[in-house]
Amino acid sequence: MLSKEKVKELIDEFISKSDTVFLVSFKMSPSNQIEVLIDSTDGISVKNCIELSRHIEGNFDREEVDFSLLVSSAGLSEPFKVFKQYKKNIGENVNVFLKEGKKFFGKMIDAEEGKGITLETTRKEKVGKKKTNIIEQHSFSFEQIDKTKIVILF
Repeated sequence: MLSKEKVKELIDEFISKSDTVFLVSFKMSPSNQIEVLIDSTDGISVKNCIELSRHIEGNFDREEVDFSLLVSSAGLSEPFKVFKQYKKNIGENVNVFLKEGKKFFGKMIDAEEGKGITLETTRKEKVGKKKTNIIEQHSFSFEQIDKTKIVILF
């Protein structure tokens, strides 16, 4: 029998052996479809995903129980789901979507667990005949934030 608790225990066991890898999300359907998203403070690798997949699969006999398993990294297009993703991305450009409907783009300069984040934004303002960059800092509590996504600039 495949239990959600046993799978979660195996994930935790694997992650506890690493100083950098952390769990972003874990889902298991009644039909034994398992989806695990992981990330790392150093950047996740295919090797990390393969090792976790093998760790989980190696503890179950496919002759006894049928299941599907997907282990992958938290994608760049996905919003942050856990605090460690905020901490990892300090210094990076992000879009912050507030529950009230406003959207902010800027560099995340701080993240404090249980409290929120500080975002540095830049806007252009015309002063006389010249345009000047105005840098502002905004603090948002996690209660205000609907979602936050990393922005990759080329």
